[in-house]
Amino acid sequence: MADLLASLAMPLVVLGVGALMLFGKRNYFTAFTKGATEGLHTAVGLLPTMVALMVAVSMLNASGAVELLSRLLSPVAEKIGVPSGLLPFLLTRPFSGSASTAAFTTLLGEVGADSLEGLCASVIFGGSDTVVYVVSVYFSSVGIRRTRWAFPCAFAVMLFCIFFSCFLCRLWFF
Repeated sequence: MADLLASLAMPLVVLGVGALMLFGKRNYFTAFTKGATEGLHTAVGLLPTMVALMVAVSMLNASGAVELLSRLLSPVAEKIGVPSGLLPFLLTRPFSGSASTAAFTTLLGEVGADSLEGLCASVIFGGSDTVVYVVSVYFSSVGIRRTRWAFPCAFAVMLFCIFFSCFLCRLWFF
């Protein structure tokens, strides 16, 4: 019975919204199309920012800079309690969700989901976001050009998330 209700939930919602738009007392369809038009204009305005971010992340990965930085930072990371296997994932996470997802998947394939690196990466992946992407896209969508303290604060929160995630994983699982 629950499966039947679950499979009917979305079609009923879509049907209900469609009926409301067609037969409602207000002109919901016009409001919907106006909102969709505004959303399309916002998406077109964000396109240059998104393309620039995707090109920059692709160039960073293709150049080998992520691997080089990982090798350089691994001794420091180990001393401060962050497993060095996380570094490729951590270096891509602030910039690109898809690149960090690929690094996350590669990490789990190499070390396993039950390893310290896998657990730490899972907690970080679930508890953080792509800082540069979020700040640049959200701020540019509303026309804010000067972000002043937004990037430093966002990176500070991300660093806290990394250290706290590794601390909790060591505390609870190892």
